[in-house]
Amino acid sequence: MSAVFGIDFGTSNSALSVARDGEVALLNVDPQNPISNSLKSILYFLKEDGRTRSFVGYEGVSQYIDNEAEGRYMQSIKTFLPDTGFEKTAIYGKTYTLEELISIFLVKMKERGQVLIDEEVDHLVLGRPVIFSRDSEREDIARERLLRAAQIAGFKEITFQMEPIAAALAYEKTLPPGNEEIVLVGDFGAGSSDFTIHKAGGLKTGAREQDILSVGGVYIGGDNFDSRIMREKVAAYYGKDVTVKSMFSDNETGLSPLVIRKLMQWHHIPQLRRPRTLNNIKELKVNAGFKDKKLLTNLENLIHSNYGYLLFRAIEKAKCDLSGQDSAKIRFSDYDIDIDEAILRREFQSMIRKEAALIDACIDETLAGAGLGPDDIDVVFLTGGSSYIPLIRSIFETKIGAGKIRTADAFTSVAYGLGLYGSMLN
Repeated sequence: MSAVFGIDFGTSNSALSVARDGEVALLNVDPQNPISNSLKSILYFLKEDGRTRSFVGYEGVSQYIDNEAEGRYMQSIKTFLPDTGFEKTAIYGKTYTLEELISIFLVKMKERGQVLIDEEVDHLVLGRPVIFSRDSEREDIARERLLRAAQIAGFKEITFQMEPIAAALAYEKTLPPGNEEIVLVGDFGAGSSDFTIHKAGGLKTGAREQDILSVGGVYIGGDNFDSRIMREKVAAYYGKDVTVKSMFSDNETGLSPLVIRKLMQWHHIPQLRRPRTLNNIKELKVNAGFKDKKLLTNLENLIHSNYGYLLFRAIEKAKCDLSGQDSAKIRFSDYDIDIDEAILRREFQSMIRKEAALIDACIDETLAGAGLGPDDIDVVFLTGGSSYIPLIRSIFETKIGAGKIRTADAFTSVAYGLGLYGSMLN
């Protein structure tokens, strides 16, 4: 049987598996990464000697840092799939569609995987969230874009599988032969949180659609939680709350709501380079006091030096620390700014209660879709970084019971499940 690749193309991390000769294995697709079977979903372009080169994963991060933030750095590209406003972008004079940008990741993973197994692979099982968008038109556009990206990457046979279903298959692999359980899977990514209720059993084979009792999803993930921390604890260092008298009246004015929204999301910060936005910041600085001038200068440095990745990495680290302790520090000292901001777990939980309530409601909808109650669930299988956040975890503990919760590798369980699905298709 020919080999089948399983690719989990994630908002923050991606992974690759292979199904071959009845076996499934994760592949070390990013050898520079300490977690070598996980690829950072970042893309970096650099022009050297008149030639544009692209880098992904840890190599891209290293090139970005070594070249002192020159070049074009892109992250969270997956979140643009349902965005009809993003059609193409110019990089060093060449225009790229969103599909072409994503295909660069898929090409790199395909090429590296083929070298590792010494075999050409044309068949791909590609993970996708339960929903890309609540809008049906955007949902269709997102799916078509992802399909086109895989085609551009050279895959000839492409099968989609929902990411939480793949995670359910990964869990099922751990069951003794003949055991059957009703499993609620929660797959928490950077851009979405997806759920399935799955009838799992150790001897089941085939495509298994009949064993999926219900699916649900909400477009909330780890990036949303990072954005909340940015808004509440960090954005003030970049002029979020600065107000000055208008140059043309006695009215108070500050950064526009649009600028502030883009500041809250790493992958939107480069859009603040538009001349109109930069002129608005300069105008505010004219009448600002000394302290506010410094804050607005911080914002200019953030935009021009393009260090949003490093800043949000500090925010993410504090968020992760809060899963194991009651307080943490957001520490960032570079580019003429020094941030040492304390954050308490209870503060963070208060920040994300709205998102947690939407996740809670989605779980209830998924249970209702299966015609089941919490007591009917045998096991809760959680994967993804946000599943470790105590407030998120408490939803499952309260609703279904702490003793029923199982966890898996945050970065690779979906890719492994996609490989398992690929082995069923062979």
